[in-house]
Amino acid sequence: MNPRKKVDLKLIIVGALGVGKTSLLHQYVHKTFFEDYQTTLGASILSKIIILNDTTLKLQIWDTGGQERFRSMVSTFYKGSDGCILAFDVTDLESFEALNTWRGDVLAKIIPTEQSYPMVALGNKIDLEDRQVPQKVAQDWCKEKNIPYFEVSAKNDINVVQAFEMLASRALSRGSHVLVHTGPECLQREYRNTENYLTDSIKLSPEDQTRRRCC
Repeated sequence: MNPRKKVDLKLIIVGALGVGKTSLLHQYVHKTFFEDYQTTLGASILSKIIILNDTTLKLQIWDTGGQERFRSMVSTFYKGSDGCILAFDVTDLESFEALNTWRGDVLAKIIPTEQSYPMVALGNKIDLEDRQVPQKVAQDWCKEKNIPYFEVSAKNDINVVQAFEMLASRALSRGSHVLVHTGPECLQREYRNTENYLTDSIKLSPEDQTRRRCC
């Protein structure tokens, strides 16, 4: 019997400040939700191993900070990624309107630039009542961009797993990765044009680590 294939994938989460990127990631990886969190400065990285299509995937998921003043530096973390989650808050119209900019920033860093680069859009905080972004508006934007769309709640764990695994599946199918097999001939995957960061988190500045509320 052939050993199960092993693949490393680097996924990123981008979006405006306060849309719940960190909460989504912790819900997916740890099945936990925290009302309060520290604003992500730079990038924080979590890993999760899943089995998909008889392939063992090690997902290295980069939670990027949404502060405008750090955007140019944070965008360097996009290089070498295999897929991206575009997150917005359905109760914050500006966070949805910013998706075009976030999408453009990511695609500008992908080398070579490919239209097939996998993306999934998430409208978070559907558990709240004061919604500002109609579902159809979000669906139409995603349909135009050929991006799958999920309405999610990090707080209530609605569609979180489905969204992350949809992205992982599309990244795997894209074939931009190097397969890693068990055995003495094992090869390590190399990220294109970027360092393979192994730290738990990357901080750009110790400033302004204020407590924010997230749902």
